[in-house]
Amino acid sequence: MHKPVPQPTAHTRPFWEACNQQKLQFQACKRCHTVQLIPRTVCTQCHAPDLEWKESAGKGVVLSHTTVYRAPTPAFKADVPYVIALIDMDEGFRLMTNVRGAPPSAVAIGQRVRIGFEARGETLLPVAHLEPQ
Repeated sequence: MHKPVPQPTAHTRPFWEACNQQKLQFQACKRCHTVQLIPRTVCTQCHAPDLEWKESAGKGVVLSHTTVYRAPTPAFKADVPYVIALIDMDEGFRLMTNVRGAPPSAVAIGQRVRIGFEARGETLLPVAHLEPQ
């Protein structure tokens, strides 16, 4: 069994194309300057259609996290235990992703992370790596 892969739409295609170039992009409203990760046709704050894509520096902080000990499907069985975290990115948007390269016990709220990418099929997905302390 294979893990699910993203299915880009017209709205999400620029995000996934950037990921495949190892770049994390987000949208910013030209009118009110609200930032949003999930691609939309309008700003979530002022509803203006004046959005632009910006590249994230890929750094943030762990807001919350949980360790998964029981795989949700057989495709994830080899990964357990693994950490899923909410990351507050420095640009102001929030990203939910896995934390890689460290044991679950090493992940803490408030810890700095950097975003990297890992392959899932032909698509690269953003994942967090702990910054050295």
